[in-house]
Amino acid sequence: MSNQIIRDHKRRLLVAKYELERMQCKAISRHKNLPNQIRYEYFLKSSKLPRNSSRTRVRNRCIFTGRPRSVYKLFRLSRIVSRELAFKGSLIGINKSCW
Repeated sequence: MSNQIIRDHKRRLLVAKYELERMQCKAISRHKNLPNQIRYEYFLKSSKLPRNSSRTRVRNRCIFTGRPRSVYKLFRLSRIVSRELAFKGSLIGINKSCW
């Protein structure tokens, strides 16, 4: 496994761990009917969470090669790997088209 895949996996675990807390802080800090002091406290609390626990830090990577671009979200495979697996017949239900 490459270092980038390991780093991405750690980020995914952090996102799952802090997801609820981040959503609560975000909702309270954006609530217009609450006093500004409380909103500001929750804004500071959300800024003290780890940076890698943010959803935007997660990068979709191919699970075989670690390639960051042209990755199908559903399969987490890059277009190159999915093409190779389709030609080999390893992907069920996908075959080379012919007409």
